[in-house]
Amino acid sequence: MSKRGRREPGWSIARISWREWLGLAAGLLALGSLFLPWTQLSSAHPEVSAALAELPDADIHRSVWRTTFLAWLAPLLVALAGGCVVVLGQRPALRVAGLPHVWVVAASVAACATALTWAFIDWEFGEEQYAFLAESGVAVQAAPGRYLAAVAVLVSLVAAVLDVRAGVSRDRNRRKAAAR
Repeated sequence: MSKRGRREPGWSIARISWREWLGLAAGLLALGSLFLPWTQLSSAHPEVSAALAELPDADIHRSVWRTTFLAWLAPLLVALAGGCVVVLGQRPALRVAGLPHVWVVAASVAACATALTWAFIDWEFGEEQYAFLAESGVAVQAAPGRYLAAVAVLVSLVAAVLDVRAGVSRDRNRRKAAAR
């Protein structure tokens, strides 16, 4: 058997594919987004903006932990998937058993959670709070953490799909070589 066809046993950082590195980077980016503000309040009215400026920062900028379950589910899922793909991705038995497909499913769930969180951004506040904010002319907007998490989810989803496609193409080439 040729040396190229065999894989050495054990884990090696040199054998991590660029798609797996991309998954890890997306996971770390998602993890970093958990420490940034996720929601911020702003207003176009000068009087309301001045009143918002006097409030404590914790009342103006909300962290992910003060939002909905779906908000922090997506970054944690992407971080977990990125770590698992790098650590377990070199085991051929796990790759054949469907590790890349599990990664696609995790990234898809994270993408759905991110979309729902973005669509229902104003649900972070109670009904009375939101009515008061809307009446006052205060807008609930996404903050840097939410944008960073959305980018991480998108990168993870693209890398996962490319990893599945690479496995399909590798299997096709093996079948063609075996048929010759």
